Amino acid sequence: MDKKTQIQNITLIGLAANIVLSIIKFFIGFIGNSQAVVADALHSFSDTSSDLVILFGVKYWTAPPDDSHPYGHQKIESFISIIIGFILLFVAGAIGYNGLISLQEKNQSELNWIVIIGPLISIIVKEILFKLTYKVGVKTNSSSLKANAWHHRTDALSSIPVLIAVVASLLDPRLRFLDQIGAVIVSAFIIKVGFGILFTNINDLLDTGISKEKINALKKTINNIQSVRGVHKLRTRKLANYIYIDLHLEVDGQLSVIQGHDISEEVKHTLIRNNPKIIDVMVHLEPERNQYNLE
Repeated sequence: MDKKTQIQNITLIGLAANIVLSIIKFFIGFIGNSQAVVADALHSFSDTSSDLVILFGVKYWTAPPDDSHPYGHQKIESFISIIIGFILLFVAGAIGYNGLISLQEKNQSELNWIVIIGPLISIIVKEILFKLTYKVGVKTNSSSLKANAWHHRTDALSSIPVLIAVVASLLDPRLRFLDQIGAVIVSAFIIKVGFGILFTNINDLLDTGISKEKINALKKTINNIQSVRGVHKLRTRKLANYIYIDLHLEVDGQLSVIQGHDISEEVKHTLIRNNPKIIDVMVHLEPERNQYNLE
């Protein structure tokens, strides 16, 4: 099964689960008079938006390079992930606003014990979806799918304060305000995850390189290859969840062009073999600096 099909299949499963779950939680929250559970239902429904975005975008970012896009279309995936981040922030803002407005109301509606069912179902189903989606995200090296997996987990984790709030409100009517506070806590949690997704993928669009520690590890790997005399000007840039590398490789200046080419290919294939996120390495071959007193 190819990468595109794997992403589509797990996303369709998540989409179906989100639709059913959001309907159940909204119905339970509505008849049980729980704003926190209704807010939790809206959070689940927001997941359907990110599912649809991924289903639409996957056919574009998995497309092979062409004349207009010789480096491929992976940046589309970062753009898709940013859209998911904005969806999360929008939903979080709406949930938090409604919760704060409701806290000012003097007459709080009495909750029904049925509201407990909503968050309980959500915690179980969404945690399962998180694990399944994240597993496929790691397997396919898809940043969008990993972001969507965290979208599932935020729903699972945000249901915990909702459950605590409604149980406390049911046990003591004087604590009914906790239902609205639970909705506000949900929104704060979603905002944190949303900004994390935004910052990560915006950096990818800006061609941010990998960390200095990882670059030093790459240099160590290269220098351990036989016939390599040195490496410098090693630069990296992220393309969605992938890495491009260009570097200057030093070898014995007396080697033939063919021998130098073979060493360059060995360096390239070694780096790609050791890290599947590396999809291309551009090698500029040079004679050893000290051999000819090169600056």
